[in-house]
Amino acid sequence: MLTNVVRTLVLSVTLACLAFSSSSDRPHAPQAFPVDSDLTAHEWGTFTSIADRSGQAVAWLPLSGFSDLPDFVEHFRTAETKAQLRGVVRMETPVLYFYSPHETTVSVNVRFSHGVITEWYPHASRIAPDPKVVLDDAALYRHHADGSISWDSVKVSPGISANFPGAGETSHYYEARATDASPLLVSAPGGNEQEKFLFYRGVSTFSVPVSAKATAGGRILVSNLGEEEIPAVILFERRGNQLGYRLGGAVRRELLLDPPELTSNIASLSQDVEQTLLSQGLYPAEAQAMVATWSDSWFEEGSRIFYIVPRRFVDTIVPLAINPAPSQTVRVFVGRLELITPASERAVETALARRDRDTIDKYGRFLEPILDRMKSENPASAKRLDDDLRATDNVQPTPSSGK
Repeated sequence: MLTNVVRTLVLSVTLACLAFSSSSDRPHAPQAFPVDSDLTAHEWGTFTSIADRSGQAVAWLPLSGFSDLPDFVEHFRTAETKAQLRGVVRMETPVLYFYSPHETTVSVNVRFSHGVITEWYPHASRIAPDPKVVLDDAALYRHHADGSISWDSVKVSPGISANFPGAGETSHYYEARATDASPLLVSAPGGNEQEKFLFYRGVSTFSVPVSAKATAGGRILVSNLGEEEIPAVILFERRGNQLGYRLGGAVRRELLLDPPELTSNIASLSQDVEQTLLSQGLYPAEAQAMVATWSDSWFEEGSRIFYIVPRRFVDTIVPLAINPAPSQTVRVFVGRLELITPASERAVETALARRDRDTIDKYGRFLEPILDRMKSENPASAKRLDDDLRATDNVQPTPSSGK
């Protein structure tokens, strides 16, 4: 009798331990937090990738580029870390807003599957891996835990006067402040830091849920590689001052798109993108802020697919935990998949031959994969392209006033 009791007790304890181990080992298991019925959280961000000839997103390293962030933003070791990390996806400018009629305090944790958080503001309580660690360009392809960032005590303060850093400066970073979200207050070693949102960026090696490639007839085949429907797709192309786009709607499996006629304008495109963002749950001011933040980059030279990343995919790749939990949490991420088309290859080759630094700068961070594609298609041109690139690098770009 006693033996049976002991066996039963041991079995119960063993099963309990297994259950605990199983639940704690699941990286994306939801946590149950008390709910603040007056609190709302809204977030938007961008996943940027570039496709190879097969249409799949590939690993890439920005060949050129610059930091577009204010000096007060914190970085993983140095401002150049993100540019030095080879990855498949560059997670750009997620901003997390909070709305509350009264002051409250929340803790926030974000994890990034197969990635590293590279920039953030306000000051974070914890960053993993340690921001002092030196990462080389292949660091993400060695075994490591998911990256993460935590803010232990974020005071949502609707009643305080806005006193944000960088007032009067010029940066796209500030466009994201143009919302009705509550100001946030975070304690930092140098004193309290105030911002309209929690901001972070990163680089990862996860596989994106879409592919896109040109067919023999010049059309673009968009394929959904995931289980959830892609809510919306937009095909965009720009050549100099001419641009066009084609709205593709939702994609369950595949979608074939004709190349857009280059007869449109930024105003019309911005309005359609904003409407797409509104349909996913963003407030009007948030949608406008997102487009204002990214319009110069999204609508630059070249060809690309924009798509709304399915919410379940976002929650799996970038799990977000807020305590207490908001009564509503909206997360809208726009995927950008850059396409290396024959038109882009011709433009780059011509610009290099002419030492046209301004045109080359338009392709900037995507130049390495574009050149790799051109060299693989015509190996005999590799040395000439490298020589032209070195010569072009010595040409000073035309001064620009910027935005």
